[in-house]
Amino acid sequence: MSTPVQPSTSQIGSVDAQRVEDALSLIAPKWTTWSAQTLAQQRGPMRVRDVAARLPFLSEQLVGKRLAQMHADGLVTRTGDRHGAPYQLSGFGNSLSSVHRALSDWSQANLPLGKVAGAERVEDAVHRLHLRHSTAVIQVLDAGGPMRFVHIAEEAGLDNGFTRQRLNRLQLDGLVARTGPRHGDPYVLTDAGRALGPVYAAVEHWSNPIAAPRPAATPVAAATRTHTGIPLRSDSIRTAAALRRSTAAPSSLFSHAPQPQPRVPAAVTTRSAPSLGR
Repeated sequence: MSTPVQPSTSQIGSVDAQRVEDALSLIAPKWTTWSAQTLAQQRGPMRVRDVAARLPFLSEQLVGKRLAQMHADGLVTRTGDRHGAPYQLSGFGNSLSSVHRALSDWSQANLPLGKVAGAERVEDAVHRLHLRHSTAVIQVLDAGGPMRFVHIAEEAGLDNGFTRQRLNRLQLDGLVARTGPRHGDPYVLTDAGRALGPVYAAVEHWSNPIAAPRPAATPVAAATRTHTGIPLRSDSIRTAAALRRSTAAPSSLFSHAPQPQPRVPAAVTTRSAPSLGR
């Protein structure tokens, strides 16, 4: 029988998980942060070709598609409807700087990424956090861990199979670990997972003026599509290579000065491997 989860007094437990994930989904698509920070640096309208010129590792067509989606999501505005009309950040998009700062600071303190561009660090952090119901699982562990997988599923109101997949992904991303190698050993948050409070608070605060709460989610019957790996090990390798090849590409595209890289907490680097057991 599971131990009843008490309401958490941390920032992790106090946020609206669905609101946080809805907000993160707006900035999760690849290249959204790069595009937003390019517009932020310009501080004025930019045509698609001008944004693409600042991001020489992307095609102009891809930049155009990303800006069009950002426009649909309210992150940018256009100065007219004619073909080629320039884009600029909306008030909502411009206020992303606080979210980018929180994500970057959390990543700097907790993730062993080495030297990467600021925008790439933010996009990597978002891809670790945005998947549906990840926040609920982290909240359950923050309030009542260590916990076995079946008890996490029960407390989060999720299907067992979905919870197992979500926990495995959170392990791969360095946010959750098992307390031992045995079948059925409980799960706990890593140092990186426990440090997410300020990130969640910043995202929720950013989303409040715009995002409206959706109806409460029903228990998940089956796993939805997920990303199966950490972004910096896949398409971000291509990004890094493109940045090295292009002297015109910014090496530190970010809206504020990066923080010094600290030592990675031992609890993050010595976690156990993911397991499908309960």
